[in-house]
Amino acid sequence: MPTALKTPVLERAWAIASEVTDPELPMLTLADLGVLRDIAEVDGALVVAITPTYSGCPAMATMRDDLVRQLTEAGFPDVRVRVQLSPPWTTDWISESGRKALSDNGISPPGVAPDGPVTLRLAPTRRVLHCPQCGSGDTEVTSEFGSTACKALYRCRACGEHFYHVKEI
Repeated sequence: MPTALKTPVLERAWAIASEVTDPELPMLTLADLGVLRDIAEVDGALVVAITPTYSGCPAMATMRDDLVRQLTEAGFPDVRVRVQLSPPWTTDWISESGRKALSDNGISPPGVAPDGPVTLRLAPTRRVLHCPQCGSGDTEVTSEFGSTACKALYRCRACGEHFYHVKEI
């Protein structure tokens, strides 16, 4: 929770907003994913700031709608959501409980995001991953793009299971 939240109303709003789940990774809350950035009162309205995981993320509209619905149903009559682009989101913002939830649901959590500019490579990114099903490190990438651009599809050579990996950004 941001340190600026000092009133009981804002703390209650944060607690409610923290329960909204990501539409693409429903085992994660927006707080666990790190996209829920701030909540403030501005001219009588509750203003929620969220940061997209990447530019053009199609889930942003659903996140906004879910936040507005859940907070309105909890008694906040005027809820607005603003997109906060700076600082840009990084997979380092995923909480430890979020990383565990990914793994518990068969999705390989991201490693540490690269520091500084990311070099564009045309070949698949080489990652050392462990299968979230059996724990084997004998895995191979089958597609650098999964059901969403932020996930890659892998296969475990040991158990034969396919799994997603959330890419480091």
